[in-house]
Amino acid sequence: MKVLILGSGGREHALAWSVRRSPRVTELICAPGNGGMASIARCVPVDLKSLEAMVHLVETHQPGLTIVGPELPLALGIVDALQQRGFRVFGPTREAAMLETSKGFAKRFLQRHQISTARYAVCSSPAEVEQALDMFHPPMVVKADGLASGKGVIMCQSRRTALEAAQGLFAGTLLGEQERQVVIEEFLEGEEISFLCLTDSKHVVPLVPAQDHKRIGEGDTGPNTGGMGVYTTDTLLDPHMSEWILHHIAEPAVRGMADEETPYVGVLYIGLMMTARGPQVLEFNARFGDPETQAILVRLESDLVEAMQACIDGRLAEIELRWTQGASACVIASSSGYPGRYETGFPITGLDAARRIPGVEVFHSGTAAPNGQVITSGGRVLAVTAAADSLQQALGRAYQAIGEIHFEGMYFRRDIGHRALKRAR
Repeated sequence: MKVLILGSGGREHALAWSVRRSPRVTELICAPGNGGMASIARCVPVDLKSLEAMVHLVETHQPGLTIVGPELPLALGIVDALQQRGFRVFGPTREAAMLETSKGFAKRFLQRHQISTARYAVCSSPAEVEQALDMFHPPMVVKADGLASGKGVIMCQSRRTALEAAQGLFAGTLLGEQERQVVIEEFLEGEEISFLCLTDSKHVVPLVPAQDHKRIGEGDTGPNTGGMGVYTTDTLLDPHMSEWILHHIAEPAVRGMADEETPYVGVLYIGLMMTARGPQVLEFNARFGDPETQAILVRLESDLVEAMQACIDGRLAEIELRWTQGASACVIASSSGYPGRYETGFPITGLDAARRIPGVEVFHSGTAAPNGQVITSGGRVLAVTAAADSLQQALGRAYQAIGEIHFEGMYFRRDIGHRALKRAR
């Protein structure tokens, strides 16, 4: 079977790596792909901002399965367009993807279906924000309603900074695009957990949970990024808590979408805060997370393509995912200046030496290889990932591997997994 993956980041490289292992796959195409994906797939150009271009690509190559990696094609309705033309595609429709593409929609959905989440207000103007802030005590959180590449969440320590953040979102000075709505939320304390699951709109099968590190600086300081590292362990959530989240959050969310005649098929990412009053939903994503996917898939023993096909066919109840025991860790190597301004085009060395370390996979996030030499082309450049029997071993391998790699201005956090390692002492 020919498989096409839309996307060009570390998530899509990890998906391509996992898909390539399936005996069902005879040909793999990545569009547009990156410098690392070119070694395991045929990369072809496409504009991921153009629905017409993506549809034309699929019609040209006629894949047996199309996998949508990033959120923008989902927001544009690529799944709807391909389904209307008879193609098999893994991902939610445009309407179902509103769980991610509109935080206001997601919060109202959670309230309608009585799923635990932070107190909130959806505002359409700075004046509404001023009124809403009377209901919150600092610190509070201001969120862009739409897609923001992981950068639309602002922690505010005062009413004044919250109002300034909201005004910046409405004016377009913070993210470059004007927001029509912003969400004000109470600040929740606890540890964040990424809980991803596959669904065929009726059944839900969870993946191993992960813990992301979103802040740029060590000790979880500085601005939010798309994610600077992540880990998974067998003990990140105890079995009873995993079952509770599955039955009280994941399944009700999928059931709620079906009840509202918007069946959700694909992968549902649930960002949770583990608070003193129980798990609270921070956000939904309508696709695999990045860098969670890299850490999760290196532990997946099952055939990912088979599971995706089961989602599309409505027979996910037949699937049981198998996982390697132990842990995994992913450390992001980024360009200096990220998540702000950064330069690209720097040669990357040491990739072969890094990959020779047992249990290590180096997934490319922002790279290109125009003349055979891999160079930097993005903010997050590489996702250096390792699996092992323990988290300490996985982190040791990942950091050993990243020590072999070099490019000008390379930056990475040295404390990924610090909470879990502290608890283990």
